[in-house]
Amino acid sequence: MVNEELGKQQKVAVIRQVKEEQSKYPETVQVDSTGLVTLTTANRMATIGVTAIPLPEEVTQLLEANSDLIRTMELFNLSMKEGKTLEINQKTLESIQDLKRKLESYMQGRKWRSAVNRIWSFGPRRYGPNILVNNLEGCRRPSVWQCLEKERSRAETYREFDNSIVSGFQLATLSGPMCEEPLMGVCFSLEKWDMKLPRQPSEGDRVSPDDPARLDRSGDGVYGQTSDQEAQGGSESESVVPTGSSEGKRRNNSSLVDCYGPFSGQLIAAMKEACRYAFQAKPQRLMAAMYTCEIMATAEVLGRVYGVLSKREGRVLQEEMKEGTEVFIIKAVLPVAESFGFADEIRKRTSGLASPQLIFSHWEVISSDPFWVPTTEEEYLHFGEKADSINQALKYMNGVRRRKGLYVEEKIVEHAEKQRTLSKNK
Repeated sequence: MVNEELGKQQKVAVIRQVKEEQSKYPETVQVDSTGLVTLTTANRMATIGVTAIPLPEEVTQLLEANSDLIRTMELFNLSMKEGKTLEINQKTLESIQDLKRKLESYMQGRKWRSAVNRIWSFGPRRYGPNILVNNLEGCRRPSVWQCLEKERSRAETYREFDNSIVSGFQLATLSGPMCEEPLMGVCFSLEKWDMKLPRQPSEGDRVSPDDPARLDRSGDGVYGQTSDQEAQGGSESESVVPTGSSEGKRRNNSSLVDCYGPFSGQLIAAMKEACRYAFQAKPQRLMAAMYTCEIMATAEVLGRVYGVLSKREGRVLQEEMKEGTEVFIIKAVLPVAESFGFADEIRKRTSGLASPQLIFSHWEVISSDPFWVPTTEEEYLHFGEKADSINQALKYMNGVRRRKGLYVEEKIVEHAEKQRTLSKNK
């Protein structure tokens, strides 16, 4: 009987979870089974497809350690885009070549094939531990490794609104959807980018009011054909304004302003939202900053030190006794979020016989899923229907969101009952 009831609860939970996942995306966003997010701009003129792939841990550490080299590469690429040249010494070029070689050695496999040469940008702030990869068919743009190339191919040109895609990627990696904090170790792959921009009218296409042969039924002047299909946007074509001249860019941007704002701004917002939805379509994990904790304590208070460490999610790495003394040296790692008041508590618990020293060490992925809910029968038996046991990742995420004034999904009132009198009515 109990198992049957649990089975019914399990089915209801799964159905509700699927419905919530389907309803949390707006109408302009489509997510398939592979995690590809397709998003359309507000004016329906551009469609963007993005997927999120986790980077190997070695790649994340390598990018974080070589942020200065990536910044130098970005400065060189910006100067080349403006038609200027930036001199880089030979030692820096060798370091950049070594960075590229290491990335190619770490990013092996089918999904990373030639991904290093197709890197579009780094983020956030153009030198962070996240990358944007160009997977568009037939779109060849200048590589981020231009400083290593002797000659630039003529087939490689910047596409119109290239900066809007990069800006949207930078904004998405600067504030993630979980805590509005910077992302780490995420690769966003741009799989689709279609634009249907209105044809720019030429001087010959302009209609004067004195020409009745080129007026529509309502008496208003039109550009070119007057078919119903073109009026609905069915025969739109890409813009032919040259992107190299600043005058052409200003004319193009001014003509693409509609009730939703400039088209470049819409493209930035669409790219940002597509990256955020692609990140949410895959399993998400928090990365916690970790302290290296070194504690000196005597044998009498050793158990109390371990008790404080386990209470604050600490992990003991090494324990050794100092020669010639009765003092033990304990080396452990402790999350920065749990370190507030740690020194005072450990001194109180040990009556001043233990003194910790905290030094920032690294970033570490929290293995628990902050959005985990029980789905199987065994999980219901172990964690209960609500699964209200302490989730470390969820606790950290809700703490950051609450501190920033963001929405936190929690029940303020639990097991609420109507007030009633226990005495019998006489």
